[in-house]
Amino acid sequence: MLFLISTYTLMNRSMKNIFLTCLVAAAVGVSAFNLAEPTGPEAPKLAHPAVADVMQNFKVVPAESNITWIGRKVGGEHTGSVTLEGGTILIERSDLRGGTFLMDMRTITCKDLTDANSNARLVKHLKSDDFFSVEKNRTAMFAITNLAPRQTAKANTANYIVTGDLTIKGITNQISFPMYVKVRKGVATAKGTLKFDRTKWDIKYRSGNFFENLGDKAILDDIELQIDIVAKEETLAKK
Repeated sequence: MLFLISTYTLMNRSMKNIFLTCLVAAAVGVSAFNLAEPTGPEAPKLAHPAVADVMQNFKVVPAESNITWIGRKVGGEHTGSVTLEGGTILIERSDLRGGTFLMDMRTITCKDLTDANSNARLVKHLKSDDFFSVEKNRTAMFAITNLAPRQTAKANTANYIVTGDLTIKGITNQISFPMYVKVRKGVATAKGTLKFDRTKWDIKYRSGNFFENLGDKAILDDIELQIDIVAKEETLAKK
């Protein structure tokens, strides 16, 4: 579920800041040169990012961001959250150019089970090797590798098709999904719904594609992540 590469001088020696700085470098290196040209007679030509003088780095604010997960089974579903540890959104003249976000898998919660014991059992199971192996794989990450602007998107609807690498349990697969990005007064917001087939990340527990005769105990393969990210501006001068 769940579910974010240019070199910088490392002024802060804490491991967290070192890692987040690497994420920024990753975002610039991977994303800045992979903007897909829109197609069709109405599509304007995009300036190559390499000629830009300044790339704005918007740092994700975990306390103001949310990722909600939904897992479905035969006859029902469970929902919960996972906390963002950090990340970046890269903007050039209000246009999305790349980004990453990092999820702390230790923070998985369940919101729909009101019984405390049932809730605790489910969360423990989600953290186990049957699902996300949290003890061995503390974080999951999504890094943008390609962008396709949607030139005819209506107001307040997804204005990009985002493609990137989703890494869960140390396994990386590419995935695409629509995202709405808005930049205003130094604040970038990004919203989208990412769906992924958990079995591609070696999460096969009670999958009908791998086990027979599960009946109403089957768990559907698709997991949904509802992404709502808030990031605030830092300026990166491009060399």
